[in-house]
Amino acid sequence: MEIVELIRQALADAHETLERTVSGLDQAALDWQPPGTANPIGATLAHIIVSEDMVANALLAERAPLLRTSFAGRTGLSEPMPMPGPAWADYGEWAKRLRVDMPALLAYGQATWAASDAFLAGLVPADLDRDFDLSAVDQGHRKLGWAVLHMLVGHGEQITGEIACLKGLQGLGGLG
Repeated sequence: MEIVELIRQALADAHETLERTVSGLDQAALDWQPPGTANPIGATLAHIIVSEDMVANALLAERAPLLRTSFAGRTGLSEPMPMPGPAWADYGEWAKRLRVDMPALLAYGQATWAASDAFLAGLVPADLDRDFDLSAVDQGHRKLGWAVLHMLVGHGEQITGEIACLKGLQGLGGLG
């Protein structure tokens, strides 16, 4: 198996695990505010989907993200997620206020995942060694392969683990 196909499979597996993990959650489980500074599942799920849209589409593929094109006004979020920069200071309060429409959010997620896969499918192994300027997100210069593995696959798996923990705290089990 060549490296690009391996990365595509890893990202597809991460998406499948996330979908299984959030399957069947009701609005109360999505909105539940955990103790401390952790965020509700709904906001955490929104974070991973919006982040992947912004990373895969806007940052790596250098095209407009779906939340500003085909999913504008249809992301399933009661309000847009703050983006890195000055607005990021409101992230914690946003997470508490946010309400999600799970079917709409998952439809946006599935479209985002398809766009990510299409971007990856267009790569050849040599592309992964290309220098990429990630200064806009405080990562300096990295290789494209690093960005894909850490900012898409790794980030998605980490957030799925957070969601599994939040489910467990509610007595709902963990990973799907």
